[in-house]
Order: sequence, then structure tokens, then C-alpha cells
Amino acid sequence: METAHIIWLALVQGLTEFLPVSSSAHLILVPKLLGWPDQGLAFDVAVHLGTLIAVVSYFRKDIVLLFLAWLSSLTGKGMTPEARLAWGVIVGTIPAGIVGLLFKDVIEVHLRSPLVIAATTILFGLLLWFADYRAKLQRDELTLSWQDFLVIGSAQALALVPGTSRSGITITAGLLLGLTRSAAARYSFFLSIPIIVLSGISVTGDLLSSDQVVDWTALVLGTVIAAISAFVCIHFFLSWINRVGMVPFVIYRLLLGALLLFVFL
Repeated sequence: METAHIIWLALVQGLTEFLPVSSSAHLILVPKLLGWPDQGLAFDVAVHLGTLIAVVSYFRKDIVLLFLAWLSSLTGKGMTPEARLAWGVIVGTIPAGIVGLLFKDVIEVHLRSPLVIAATTILFGLLLWFADYRAKLQRDELTLSWQDFLVIGSAQALALVPGTSRSGITITAGLLLGLTRSAAARYSFFLSIPIIVLSGISVTGDLLSSDQVVDWTALVLGTVIAAISAFVCIHFFLSWINRVGMVPFVIYRLLLGALLLFVFL
């Protein structure tokens, strides 16, 4: 890969993984629109590793707190709100894990086209606007119930379709359940950790069974750039989200969807 391609694709992954705009769609579309060669499975794994490093680093104190509370719940010391949230991350991951195992091949073969991405980008962008417009903004993530975890987890399963946006659909579901914007975003970020790990394991399995040549320089550079850009993105997104809301991201999604329809129809 050319150095410029590595930098731009890693930045795209880092800046879009946690914004409600679909990172998978951008990684598919950028090479198509610019005429670049496909970056390959190894690079996708590397930049996802970078975003995983970013989210774990940013929320390291929260993750330790939730993990310790989860361990305490296993030893019979009670189900605190933190322990319930930790279990909620596990419960919320199950629907996407099941759907991914059952329909992975169908999704990769039939649902990665620019027109599908255009449709999902617009449709779920409008749904995000509706959720933000109607949001009560009264709850934080520690008030989520078991039913809420399943609802948001089931919504996350839809994000396996490119263009949906994993963070976008989970934040949408959180807002519809009454969460504040920052609370919906935080739970979405917590949910991203096992999903990125599971996705990385799946893609790594595909990579090991292929004959693809590994460019280690590209992988290391891509991982570092994706990690730094994702960390910065998380910080500013959480700082701005309660003030600006979701409208800027909805507008971006509508413009992107319209552009794709114009180019590929």
C-alpha cells in the first residue's frame, strides 16, 4: 500500500468508528470512489485494533470499575448498577454475535454495494434524527434494564449491514429509551469493545486461511494512526454531543447518501 493510502484509510477508520456515520461504509467507499486498490483483510484488522486500543485507553478507569463490579457479582456480593451495566455489555453483544455467525457470508456477498450503503445511510440517518428530536434525555447508562440491553443489542445487530453505523444505531436505540446523548454514546462505546474483538477474531481467521502477503509497515502505521485519531474523536464527540446533538451527523449522512445515489445510480 502507498503511504498516503495508509494514512487516509487509518484516519477514516479512526474518525468514523465511533461517530454515527458507519466506518465500514467509509472503508468500502473511499477506495471505490478514489480508485484505490482494496486495502485487504490484514489492514482492516490493524485499523480496528487501533480503534480498540483507543476506546479501551479512553475508558480504562470505567472498564476497571465495571470489571471489578462484574467479578463481585459472580462471587455473590450483589448486583450493583455497575455490575448490571457490565453484564449488560455482555447481553447486548449476544444478538450481533448470533446474527454475525448466521449471516456473515450473506452480508459480505450481497450487502456491500454502494447502493445498499446509500439506502442504509439515508434511512438510519433519518431514524437517528427522529430519535434525537423525540429524545427525553432523562436517564444515564446505569439505569438501563435487562430489556433495554436486549433492545440496544438487537439494534446493534442491524449494524452488520454496511452503512447502518454500529454507533449510530445503538445511540438511536439509547435515545429512544430515554438516555441522554452522552449516556447513549458511552454505552455504545462500551458495546463496541467486545464487538471489535469478535470481529477481529473472525477476520483474523479468514486472514490466516488466505495467502495474502502481510505488509507489516502498513499494519503498524495504520494501527497507530487509527488509535490516535479514534482517541481524539471520542474525546471531542463526548464533549460536543450534548450541545450540538445529532443533527450535524444526520445532515452528513443525507448528503453522503445523496452523493452515492448520484454517482452509482
